[in-house]
Amino acid sequence: MDVETNFPVMIEARRAWLSLLAKSPAASVERLWNGLNIAPDHTLLRNPEIGAVMVRGRAGAVGAAFNLGEMSVTRASVKLGCGTVGHGYVQGRSKTHALQAGLIDALMQTDLAQDVEAAILIPLGQEMDAKKKIRASKAAATKVEFLTMVRGED
Repeated sequence: MDVETNFPVMIEARRAWLSLLAKSPAASVERLWNGLNIAPDHTLLRNPEIGAVMVRGRAGAVGAAFNLGEMSVTRASVKLGCGTVGHGYVQGRSKTHALQAGLIDALMQTDLAQDVEAAILIPLGQEMDAKKKIRASKAAATKVEFLTMVRGED
């Protein structure tokens, strides 16, 4: 594989799995991680730590940006025995979730990527899609459709 020509594709793929890990419930990630039965040799580059980030918004998605509020995040960085580095940034205050996300990120950059994707990322994606469909169906059930009747000419 030519790394230089596939670099943008690799960045987008990594961005996608990091996003999925960050948004997934900690319990789901932990359940799937424990089912993988891999205990990679690793060292902590950054111990899991809890912090906050400012969430910004825009009125109508086009107005001036404003500070909506703060959100808790947890981050961790790991280095596998082979030298691969992984980072985990997750919503909330779960240090375990951030550490597991960092390990998954690192493993996705190794020869174990297909196994990790099949055991963790695909099921997480399916869970997230199912939740989106349930939310959309609940929203659709409350949708009101207005019908305009044409009046006859007087």
